[in-house]
Amino acid sequence: MCLSLSCPLFALFPADSLHAKSTEEVKLIHSDVLYKNRMDVRADVLVGHVRLYHDGMYLDCDSARFYKDENTFNAYGNVKMMQGDTLTLTSDTLLYDGPMMQAHALGNAVLTHRNTQLTTAVIDYDRWEGVGFYPKHGVLVDGENVLNSDYGQYTPALNEAVFKDNVVLDNPKFNLKTNELQYYSDTKVAKIVSETNIVSSDSTFVYALRGEYNTQTGQASLMDRSHIYKEMRDIVGDSLFCDEESGVSEAFGNVILLDVENRCMLTGDYCRYENESGVAIATDNAVFHEFSESDTLYVHADTLKMVTHNAQTDSVYRDLFAYHKVRMFRTDIQGVCDSLVTHELDSCTYMYGQPILWNDVQQIFGEEIRVYNNDSTVDWIHIVNQAMTVEQVDSVSYNQVSSREMLCYFKNGILEKNEAKGNVYVCYFMDESDGTRIGMNYTETPELHLYMKDKKVHKIWMQTSSGVMYPPIAIPPEKRYLSGFAWFDYIRPKNKGDIFDWRAKKKEQELKKTERRVVPIQSLEKL
Repeated sequence: MCLSLSCPLFALFPADSLHAKSTEEVKLIHSDVLYKNRMDVRADVLVGHVRLYHDGMYLDCDSARFYKDENTFNAYGNVKMMQGDTLTLTSDTLLYDGPMMQAHALGNAVLTHRNTQLTTAVIDYDRWEGVGFYPKHGVLVDGENVLNSDYGQYTPALNEAVFKDNVVLDNPKFNLKTNELQYYSDTKVAKIVSETNIVSSDSTFVYALRGEYNTQTGQASLMDRSHIYKEMRDIVGDSLFCDEESGVSEAFGNVILLDVENRCMLTGDYCRYENESGVAIATDNAVFHEFSESDTLYVHADTLKMVTHNAQTDSVYRDLFAYHKVRMFRTDIQGVCDSLVTHELDSCTYMYGQPILWNDVQQIFGEEIRVYNNDSTVDWIHIVNQAMTVEQVDSVSYNQVSSREMLCYFKNGILEKNEAKGNVYVCYFMDESDGTRIGMNYTETPELHLYMKDKKVHKIWMQTSSGVMYPPIAIPPEKRYLSGFAWFDYIRPKNKGDIFDWRAKKKEQELKKTERRVVPIQSLEKL
């Protein structure tokens, strides 16, 4: 390696670091010995306790070659360059160009600025620009943060460091790996500018392409479809914000919150997840996806809230809350209501606010519907108050059952049995085996059990019933449809994309909530 000024120092710096030359002379303050060497007649050879000064910078070393005419020097042994009271550069050897104000430090080079220390084999320091470069592997230590890279530069005045190639940031709380990183020692913020992986001590994994990560607080603002992955739960969005201390993550724009363990997913344009409480909230085109072996259930509402309980145990379960304008679709079942609550622990979904459910040609509705599942498949349904089931026979004929409450039992997703209790009214169309219409049966009974086979009525049991059979040509118009009958095909979700198009019941078809009568409190004194 050339250690004389025949190898220009400015060639060691990036081209954009060229600037006007300094006119101030390098001054010799002290040297134990000064002599000339005929092998290098341009240089003053300095030996012992050498100190030089140039434009606010002092340099100490064991020996040096001072090129007074060129205003440069080469320093050897225990070299220490000091600028002000905040910056020092130590090395085994240092080549200094006074006019260009550039230093080339070789061997055990250490650049120290306040509490930040950069260690590498070679440091090129441009005093004019206030930037230190290292072309080989270097380590920057800043408190708890230790940054390694193959190339980098550090600007003390701006507290800014740029690292490239095999960048690793180690901290007791996390490990960060990337190919390019910007770091600010005053704020402890790492600016992400390329593909980056961050693994926290609590096993949280962050994948990011662009953004900022505060190494002290654990707060991150991420862009460009970044991911936050923890405990089988992955959050991705156009932009993400996470706070390790509070455990809160927020995502914006085309958000996906995937719960692999529970085989479900939340999507929307905004999602918030609280790690401590296990609460996830999605709004703005929010959809809950429940994956099963047969099909996927899609649930849309203005706001979706999913709560995971006992997340780190074998007894994990979740609750789902859907608020306002709920629409759901699955191939075998569709539904609408104003609000919905699912408790996984008791395998029940509660539907409130004008709820309606469809299964094939079957439609059920009432004041409240409770759906009980068995491994993501409908097992039975409980309709509370003003219960009604409607089966479409043809374009104008419908089999109908209404009662105070109703229980519908399913097998393999198909209605198998229907139990109606309290003020039961039945309107049923009867056909011959060849499809010829016999007539319509109108019946009133306190209780009814209806059994299905091959999606058709197989047999009916009624308690103390009274009814009339009307021939097809003599069916009274007022008997063809039960009181409260409605066919809500205009509301029914047609596919998973249709769940976003809210359609309410016509005003005249809305159920009026049943008023519960309260027995007045009796006083013994008045009896």
